[in-house]
Amino acid sequence: MADTGRLPDNIMHFGRVLRAAGLPLGPGRVIEAVRAVEAAGIAGREDLYWALHAVFVNRRDQRDLFDQAFHIFWRNPRILERAMAMLLPTFGAENEAPPPAREANRRLADALFPTDKNTQPEQPLEEETQFDAAFTFSAQEDLKTRDFESMSAEEIAQAKKAIAGMRLPIVDVKTRRFRADQGGRRIDMRATIRASLRSGGGIIPLRRRSRIQRHPPLVVLCDISGSMSRYSRMFLHFMHAVTNDRDRVSTFVFGTRLTNITRYLRQKDVDVALGDVSEGVQDWSGGTRISGCMRDFNTHWSRRVLGQGALVLLITDGLDREGTEHLGFEMERLHKSCRRLLWLNPLLRYEKYEAKAAGARQILPHVDEFRSIHNLESIADLTGSLSRAWPRTEEATATTWGAVA
Repeated sequence: MADTGRLPDNIMHFGRVLRAAGLPLGPGRVIEAVRAVEAAGIAGREDLYWALHAVFVNRRDQRDLFDQAFHIFWRNPRILERAMAMLLPTFGAENEAPPPAREANRRLADALFPTDKNTQPEQPLEEETQFDAAFTFSAQEDLKTRDFESMSAEEIAQAKKAIAGMRLPIVDVKTRRFRADQGGRRIDMRATIRASLRSGGGIIPLRRRSRIQRHPPLVVLCDISGSMSRYSRMFLHFMHAVTNDRDRVSTFVFGTRLTNITRYLRQKDVDVALGDVSEGVQDWSGGTRISGCMRDFNTHWSRRVLGQGALVLLITDGLDREGTEHLGFEMERLHKSCRRLLWLNPLLRYEKYEAKAAGARQILPHVDEFRSIHNLESIADLTGSLSRAWPRTEEATATTWGAVA
């Protein structure tokens, strides 16, 4: 590529930006990108875009990050101006509506404009101060309340460490099995008769028993569709921590199909576990078929994993792209098969949220609790809720979601 000037160097720097923003790239991928550009030729910006896209992007959840990075790094004037307008502080009228454009990724902002204090700035001090106002990291006390969607790369790393140390103290429930317990309230007739035979029948020592208490099975159903992709990664870290903390945990993800990822999350190394999940799940960041996926779960998995009063966590925004005429029936069936059904919805973080979507209206009447899950504080509140007793009455259920419906 003797006639390409500094293009190989620019591709190398572009690969470094993507790596700093979170994409798993190495020197070999950069060399492949240079060869791909050489083989495809460069007739225009679109040819360069797809040549690099073919090498650097191998999962659907990486598309948005690559798209923003490409247009900012290779200087598309319109997208660069719009992204910088959202990344820098803005001052305007209080009633001015925000622009409809999507928010630029903060991890990409960190990669393009690092805030390393030990590095000497190449630009004037005034411009550096302007960028520092937009890209400084939040304080530790603000990390709990920051939305996962707006976190920077460093904040996401801190959040993952916090999630790895979380525990889910689900309250124990009584089972149908009994154990020998001299302080129990029930008399164990079989053990009593056996004890009387040993003594010849002269003395009948009473043997007592009590019910065994243990935590119920936990079943997690997580939406990984395009509208949930920015939250799904953090939820998978939370599910990995829960799966390795206790037994009888079953985890499923769904988009256009239902996938059981329980055996993947049993890997102790979270990176290995999530890598296996990425390879095993085919519908990541795609469409949503909540009704069909719930039907598959009720038909093929409910009898296997919902025994002994299981607790079900349904993580979805309730946005279904297919018909929802059967969703209410499937949710009612799921609700009757478990002890408690919790719906965790990241959209509930908005104060004026209303369940107007057809899927949300079908789900809402069949849940015991409706909670938001979009930051570390909401996950901590969830663990606190599950550690308390579980009243299951119509009045308690109505107070949970009646104000939102």
